[in-house]
Amino acid sequence: MEKSRQAGKTKVVIVGGVAGGASCAARLRRLDENAEIVMVEKGPYVSYANCGLPYHVGGVIEKESSLLVATSDTFRRQFAIDVRTACEAVRISPESKTIELRDVASGDVSTESYDKLVLSPGALSVRPPLPGIDLPGIFQVRTVPDARAIREWIERGSMFLGGMDKYSGFQTVRPKTRAVVIGGGFIGLETAENLVHRGFDVTLVEMLDQVLAPLDLDMARIVEGYVERHGIRLALNDGVAGFQQAGDGALEVLTKSGKTHPADIVILALGVRPDTALAKTAGLEIGQRGGIRVDEQMRTSEPDIFAVGDVVEVRDFVTSEWSLIALAGPANRQGRIAADVIAGRESRYRGTQGTSIIGLFGAAAAWVGVGEKTLKRLGDSDYEKIYLYPNSHAGYYPGARPIAMKVLFRKSDGRLLGAQALGEDGVDKRVSALAMALQMGATIYDLEEAELCYAPQFGSAKDPVNFAGMVAADVLRGDMPSGHWDDSAAGFLLDVREATELAVESVPGAVNIPLGQIRARLGELPRDREIQVICRSGQRAYYATRVLLQNGFKAKTIAGGMLSRFHTRLLED
Repeated sequence: MEKSRQAGKTKVVIVGGVAGGASCAARLRRLDENAEIVMVEKGPYVSYANCGLPYHVGGVIEKESSLLVATSDTFRRQFAIDVRTACEAVRISPESKTIELRDVASGDVSTESYDKLVLSPGALSVRPPLPGIDLPGIFQVRTVPDARAIREWIERGSMFLGGMDKYSGFQTVRPKTRAVVIGGGFIGLETAENLVHRGFDVTLVEMLDQVLAPLDLDMARIVEGYVERHGIRLALNDGVAGFQQAGDGALEVLTKSGKTHPADIVILALGVRPDTALAKTAGLEIGQRGGIRVDEQMRTSEPDIFAVGDVVEVRDFVTSEWSLIALAGPANRQGRIAADVIAGRESRYRGTQGTSIIGLFGAAAAWVGVGEKTLKRLGDSDYEKIYLYPNSHAGYYPGARPIAMKVLFRKSDGRLLGAQALGEDGVDKRVSALAMALQMGATIYDLEEAELCYAPQFGSAKDPVNFAGMVAADVLRGDMPSGHWDDSAAGFLLDVREATELAVESVPGAVNIPLGQIRARLGELPRDREIQVICRSGQRAYYATRVLLQNGFKAKTIAGGMLSRFHTRLLED
């Protein structure tokens, strides 16, 4: 039976809690004390931290209750919101402005009216119909019950996982327990790390030829080398074909290349897809990427229906392409914007920059904006890139660690396009600063002039953000003509490192003249060919390039030097 609106009040029904829906509900109540707000959630929890699920699996976050950001009771008491958990929205009728709700426990269906409707159903884990995918011991990591099921399996799922190596008063030899994680994105890598911490022998299978698809391949290689050294075995460029049970009861993961990976537990982390089933019942426009198409105010093709979070397509801030971004930060902001608009305010979503970070074994990889492979896919040639490897803080203060950075910018005007950074200290604050700069339309010249915090334990007088701007500005001003390894074959290669460094790594055919000897040995260098200068990271090569240019030579610095050539060993102790 339809429940009628309360006279004189705007009635807003919000489908889905977690980040987008819950933030919309709380914001709307703060803006409109008189609104009638109903929030329905299919699952048992209205607001939880799904980003923390891998760490609950690993025991870093021990208590399940720590993942619950706000309970149904919190929303009822503090915000006077009608919260209904275990309640599934099944059909929308835009003409009558009603939505059908099904009680998950009883199956009873009721009809609720609305003035405004906000959809925040999130996304569904990709679970292809592979042979054996429903075997016991195969899990996904999307909800709190998922994490609970994994922990219970680890503790009781098989003879040795359940501790049956200990019985009758004596200790038997416990075999190495094995885990296979399918997928090399955020959840896959984070879960793999946590399973390593729990003592598993972990293999990660990824269909692509790299982990962390948003990263450029050269930067992903640093991550891969790092996690391999910390115990994750990578099987890249190989998709999963199916699963089967071995004779001893263990699982076997079969891949398209014909390999078999034994496992005591399997984690599916194949990514997510927008949950648009409900939106389709209302005839809402679905974009080419598979998400609900919304405008800057989070309105769908039906003006009184809004959508936020993982289910929507939004514009990329740099390229203006439609994109899917399954991140909590954008979902929260979108929820707030939808609430603002419903309350009569002119809020607008600026688009997504894709700002992201992942922690792995004490290090971090972070990025913002577009990567080089996206620019190449779009046929955009108006860009340049630099590589740099500054210390996380002043080198003379203990604990400084290198940060590998790749920064992309417009050749035509210096506008910042994107950045990627990896390291064991200080990565987050550098990418956060670059994210703010990118949102404000900053150029690399602005990065040069940025005034940032400095004390020796926190940074350097020339912060990595400043350093990136200075290097990029040198390139655009012509002070440091720049080249890259992929186009270095035709030039005269000059290595300005010390002879002892060549014993560790060298480039065939390169001529070695240490930087301190350059001025005295200019006669040994050709004036009819472009000289491409290398060193370990690019700094000495830049100094040498300046000497050569002012002495009438044609010269370029190979960006990033030997470090950009051998990225895989960069963070090795």
